[in-house]
This record gives sequence, structure tokens and C-alpha cells, in this order.
Amino acid sequence: MKLSIVIVNYRMWQLTRALVESLLKDTLPRGTEIIVVDNNSGDDSVYLLRSDFPEITVIENKTNLGLAAGVNTALKVAKGTYYLVLNPDMIQLPGATQKLVDFMDKNTNVGTAGGKLISPNGKLQYSCYRFYTTMTIMYRRTFLGKTKRGKAEIKSFLMKDFDHVSEKDVDWLMGACLIVRKKAYEEVGGMDERFFLYFEDVDWCRRFWEHGWRVAYVPQAVFSHFHQRSSEGGVLWGIMFNRPTREHIKSAIKYFWKFRGKQLPTT
Repeated sequence: MKLSIVIVNYRMWQLTRALVESLLKDTLPRGTEIIVVDNNSGDDSVYLLRSDFPEITVIENKTNLGLAAGVNTALKVAKGTYYLVLNPDMIQLPGATQKLVDFMDKNTNVGTAGGKLISPNGKLQYSCYRFYTTMTIMYRRTFLGKTKRGKAEIKSFLMKDFDHVSEKDVDWLMGACLIVRKKAYEEVGGMDERFFLYFEDVDWCRRFWEHGWRVAYVPQAVFSHFHQRSSEGGVLWGIMFNRPTREHIKSAIKYFWKFRGKQLPTT
């Protein structure tokens, strides 16, 4: 089998349904399976997805295991040469998946790659990044981001100095859209399940680089992303009132602790 498409659903069955429809309406690589993992949504997601799409595989987790564990659940049964991990809030634009597969076929030393993400209004979403430093979090979540140095650091982190129309090796990619080579996955392993939400993509890409696999941005493969930064907000406000912000900060602490004392890989 050529490709396994993996989607983790949690109380977003309408968006998941729209994504699956966009995939099935397009010409996918010959030999493609779609696997949806439901993380105990507690609604009718599983029933509705199985009813609407009998041709796909729907796996029902009994608890909400988090994004990384949800992805790993699917990867353990996936049969493809490549795995395409997509967030439910994505819509594939025509030909995007095939372009990612073609890119991976031509670039055998790429472990994972991601397409260009755009908002529904067509505006570019920054989805490839340079690696975090401990100060990146502070610049993005405090008044320090308004300083001259803070603005420069954020611009560099978001790769705003890159045109986003050229293929490019990058430090890491947003996990909303990642195509992964099975051979690289078998060497590197799946997502780190210590990250319930956030930083699982940073960690995964870093491990691909550490094992000698390239990480690449492929802008000719375009996906529409209904993305909202649910962890938006300052540090103190977020800790008190915003669970996604708390999860983001917790995952950041786990990430920096995991890689403490280690040099960044050469990219």
C-alpha cells in the first residue's frame, strides 16, 4: 500500500467529515487507506463517521489519550509506505496529497515533509519554523515580544525571512500536516506520548534530524487550515483561565527538560 492517511478526531466530527470528503473527492495515490482515531469524543462521532464513510477505518479509543498517542494508535496498524498525518480542521486542495507523495518519492533522504497551509481566506499561515529557544516562549507570550529584539526573534522563529514559495529544508513543521516515510518512522519511532498536546511535532522533527533524516517544506502541496490559536494569551492569564495555554507551557517544559544539555541537530 502506498499511503496511509491518519486523522485524530476529538469532538470535531463535522470538520473531520469535511476533510475526509475533500480527500475522497480528489485523486489519491493508488493504494490509499484513511484511518480516523477517535479520542473518546463522547458524542456520535464514531457512529456518524462509520455510517458516512464505510470505506475508511475508524478506531475508537476508550479514553482521550492526547494527540501523540492518538497518532501512534493509527501508525501501529497503518500499512502504507508513507503516513500522512492531518488535523481534522484541514481541507485538502486539489492534488495536494499526490504532490507530497511525489516529493517523497523523489527525495529519498527526507524523513518527513509538510505542505503549505493557508487560511480559508487564502492568507498564508506560517507552518515551518526554526527551533525554539527558551526565550522564544517569553517573547511570544509577554511584553518582551514588543521589544526590538523580541520582534526580531519572533520573525526569525516564524521564518518570515523566507518566501514560503520555495521548497526548503526546515527545523520543524506544524503537526497539522506531516507526511512521514515508513522507513524513517521505523528508525525514529512515533510521536512522544509524554506530550499530550503541543510540542509533539517539534520533538518528532528534531528526532528525524538527529537520525539523519531531512525535514522539508513543500509549498506546492496546499491545504486550507481552519486554525485558531487556542493557546493564545499571556502567561499569567493563560495559566489561570486557558487550559490549552497551560498544556502548551507544560509541554514546553517537558521539551526543554528532555533535550537539556543537548546541542541542536545540524539542519
